[in-house]
Amino acid sequence: MNSNSTDMKISFVIPCYNTTDAIYRVLEEISSEMEKRKEYGYEIILVNDASPDKSTLTRLQKVVDDNTEKEIILVDLARNSGQPNAILAGCRCASGDYVMTSDDDGQTPMDQTGKFIDTIGEGYDVVCAKYTKRPQKSVIRRIGSKINQKMANMLIPRPDHIEMSTIFLAKKFVVDEIIKYDQPYAYISGLILRVTKNIGNVDVEQRERDEGSSGYTLSKLIRLWINGATAFSIKPLRIADGVGMTVAMIGFVTALVTIIKKLLFVNFQAGWSSLVSIMLILFGINLLVLGIAGEYIGRMYLCINKTPQAVIRSVYRKNTKE
Repeated sequence: MNSNSTDMKISFVIPCYNTTDAIYRVLEEISSEMEKRKEYGYEIILVNDASPDKSTLTRLQKVVDDNTEKEIILVDLARNSGQPNAILAGCRCASGDYVMTSDDDGQTPMDQTGKFIDTIGEGYDVVCAKYTKRPQKSVIRRIGSKINQKMANMLIPRPDHIEMSTIFLAKKFVVDEIIKYDQPYAYISGLILRVTKNIGNVDVEQRERDEGSSGYTLSKLIRLWINGATAFSIKPLRIADGVGMTVAMIGFVTALVTIIKKLLFVNFQAGWSSLVSIMLILFGINLLVLGIAGEYIGRMYLCINKTPQAVIRSVYRKNTKE
């Protein structure tokens, strides 16, 4: 690794979950790229997100021990907190002037790091990956990704033609602000957009996964969507208000039409089925609104009780455990 005296430093934060040997490829690409950028020093922070397999922690510890310098740090979380919270845990240990995230499976090519550095040098505060090509995913993953993207676009204002991603390079002041968020429902794009709108993109082609499978199940995708929808916007409540008012107006108009028809046509039968249908619609809307409000209240309750965002069991450096 680069050991020259430098003025600027980049911290690479890599959340790891059931990590395979692909992590070696990621680290090799980072090392190779940073050799071309000798004006920057760098460190690598691996965050083990309480991987249930026994091999991940052992593999990551070996990565740290086999390193020739003390520039790789392993943060071991006591419980699974999810990718966003794992990223924030790693960012809190970062000492660089910039922080860049990566995945542990090699799908995002880290040999593109130089493009991120060049782009942020144009004056941006944050540079996010913009995927121009992705490998074929399952139907559930495609639907989940589209819902998440649509939700983010609708609920969280962002610059036109800018795409957000959990793979990004950010200046230190941005990272210092986003790690102030200590609640358990982190949403990285929302945190970044809360700090700055001066965001650039780098076109990236996502590679096929060499081995293993994605840790994002349907339940985790839904949880991510709910985090973004409730943690950084009150628009769902406003949408619920709008839906309630619309349904109420429809009910009022329907009732008015029914009364007029009854007055004009004595033999007109309104029918109990129409009444039941309207009642079911209204009760359904009421339950929906109550559910949205309940989600906000429940999250407020957990935040008041200080549910931890992530719990760090240990920080492991070369032959040293803190």
